[in-house]
Amino acid sequence: MFIGLRTALGGAVAVLVVANLLNNWFAPTAYVATAVIACVLLLGLLRLAKGTWADAGLGQDTLRRGVAWGLALSVGAAVVVLACVLAPPTRHLFLDPRVEGAGPEAIAFAALVRVPVGTVLLEEIGFRGVVYGLAARIRGFTWATGISSGLFGLWHLLPAISVVADHPAASGAGSPIGAAVAVAMLATSLVGVGLCELRRRSGSLIPCIALHWTVNALAYVAAYLVFQTST
Repeated sequence: MFIGLRTALGGAVAVLVVANLLNNWFAPTAYVATAVIACVLLLGLLRLAKGTWADAGLGQDTLRRGVAWGLALSVGAAVVVLACVLAPPTRHLFLDPRVEGAGPEAIAFAALVRVPVGTVLLEEIGFRGVVYGLAARIRGFTWATGISSGLFGLWHLLPAISVVADHPAASGAGSPIGAAVAVAMLATSLVGVGLCELRRRSGSLIPCIALHWTVNALAYVAAYLVFQTST
């Protein structure tokens, strides 16, 4: 049985909506399991639409180039995060209350399991893989970038509300929460544009996965180290 590209794209968006609600409202403790199931469903929809692994950015012909790009970007991102942690003007930005009081085991789980599986794989396979690949087949890369990045910004609505409410540094003193959330969503949409372009130029989803994982995982580690050295 096969389905149309637009049907598959609509189904992919529906899967992402359900996953977002589960992760943020209804079943946050099942974060990793939800991500795994959602990834399977998303790739299944792509295959039902006669999509290929290459459409998801996972083709074997671009594997070597993708790994090379991913390694280079990961090293660069690690250097930037380290510089921001060491610089007094930006060090306070890592004081994330979600990390305060966490032990090394919790940080290791976040960096090695929760972030790569629960966050990175789902978001990259979902937005830069399946949604981008289906949309590109329907109307081309430019349209695919707009759809993928717009949805990526909306994906961060619920977590942005939570972070801005709990993390004063995210919005600044006296800033309206609504404005700060809108800025956060716009910022993640722009990040999505950059990741889509990285996917297009490299021909692979691997650099997006590597960069995303490096930045998010090191943010947890950096926050932990900042809290430990600030108390």
